[in-house]
Amino acid sequence: MASMLLKSMRTCSSLIVSPYFFFLSVQTKSKKTLARPGVKNIVLVEGVRTPFLMSGTTYADLMPHDLARAALQGLLHKTGLPKDAVDYIIYGTVIQEVKTSNVAREAALGAGFSDKIPAHTVTMACISSNQAMTSAVGLIAAGQCDAVVAGGVEFMSDVPIRHSRKMRKTMLSLNKAKTLGQRLSLIGSIRLAHLSPELPAVAEFSTAETMGHSADRLAAAFGVSRLEQDEFALRSHSLAKKAQDDSLLQDVIAFKVPGRDIVFKDNGIRPSSMQQMAKLKPAFIKPHGTVTAANSSFLTDGASAVLIMSEEKALAMGYKPKAYLRDFVYVSQDPKDQLLLGPTYASPKVLERAGLSMSDIDVFEFHEAFAGQIMANLKAMDSDWFAQTYMGRKSKVGTPPMEKFNLWGGSLSLGHPFGATGCRLVTTVAHRLKKEGGQYGLVAACAAGGQVNQRRDIHPSSWKLIKFERFVVKLLAWQDNSNNNITATDSVGKSLLVLLL
Repeated sequence: MASMLLKSMRTCSSLIVSPYFFFLSVQTKSKKTLARPGVKNIVLVEGVRTPFLMSGTTYADLMPHDLARAALQGLLHKTGLPKDAVDYIIYGTVIQEVKTSNVAREAALGAGFSDKIPAHTVTMACISSNQAMTSAVGLIAAGQCDAVVAGGVEFMSDVPIRHSRKMRKTMLSLNKAKTLGQRLSLIGSIRLAHLSPELPAVAEFSTAETMGHSADRLAAAFGVSRLEQDEFALRSHSLAKKAQDDSLLQDVIAFKVPGRDIVFKDNGIRPSSMQQMAKLKPAFIKPHGTVTAANSSFLTDGASAVLIMSEEKALAMGYKPKAYLRDFVYVSQDPKDQLLLGPTYASPKVLERAGLSMSDIDVFEFHEAFAGQIMANLKAMDSDWFAQTYMGRKSKVGTPPMEKFNLWGGSLSLGHPFGATGCRLVTTVAHRLKKEGGQYGLVAACAAGGQVNQRRDIHPSSWKLIKFERFVVKLLAWQDNSNNNITATDSVGKSLLVLLL
């Protein structure tokens, strides 16, 4: 699991690296600075993303590198960054397009970056772009780079689908066959069952359980009702719609889709009613499950990008950074019973490292893979029994006040392109801190395999520490041929804690 803590800044920000915990903070006269003597200040300069669209819609005919390229070009346009001023480019993705396995390099070249700039791609389920960002921080902290672009992309409209293993073996053998007889013999060995395709993994490899089933079991274990989940999902969509109407989602860039119209905004934000949501049937555990299509995140296409620099480099180039990136940490849990509980475990770690308490945090951003997963974490964080029994703590972690929690919507409404969500979370924290005048923020995200990331940042002119504990759980849904019901896939437990100064 990984958690990330960000801290917004009116002039700049900083970041610190640790096993995946990320913390951001902002300098103010009212609160202590989180800067560390002898540690280089690393800042978040800017963050952008393409509109997040439901898979199978306007982006359907593109490829992943098209979206990543658009995000990079948007970052260049928004910052005025010279295309040769970056030292390194890192992108995160989950389901890789086989033709562009290193999507970071292809997207960078397509965006016009110098071909002398190295680029590589990372994958860590739903926290892949978190890993990209912390890798960037590590390169700068080590003195290897001064400016790194990190980002993420996911394209669910066209995922790689393989032939069955028996069919693949037959095809490879056909390629090696030297005589017509050998070829005919191999062709004759093909059976109808060999033609059954293999879809991308829809379950944890170690447990064979889908994330949707995990979310349903978790909700049941913590007594989270269907009503509570639907209410939270409706809240997410309503807040996202308000943020969109009020032009608060400033990280979204316009994108001219080749052969189609210009896309300006996310298209998954759809406030409904409790009555309409109540009509939906369980999507995973039938007939008594509580997780439905309405209270789960949906399959999404999208890309994001952030510019991370040393403070010295950013100021020398005339930038006014948004946040300091101070620290980050990764933690992992049991992928069967604690797959989606990353925020609960990661939050106290990041707060203790920063010398803060839950009450110090002004902005919270949690990844919303499922409404049930969010509600279960909130109940676990508010339980002394859970803290004592499972975490070895004397008292509960404490829950974030809802008046500070995901106020511009979340993954349930904005969408969740697995590899791109982390950058959206961090950028959102920075923007919310500035808008709300906060000092500290926390981001948390969970990912498949039971992993979590946290991060901490600081702002130079007014210390704002925001703890973002973001549950970044990537949900891969697919159409089950047997029952035509959406089934969840990608489960990553990662918590991101960010402090912005």
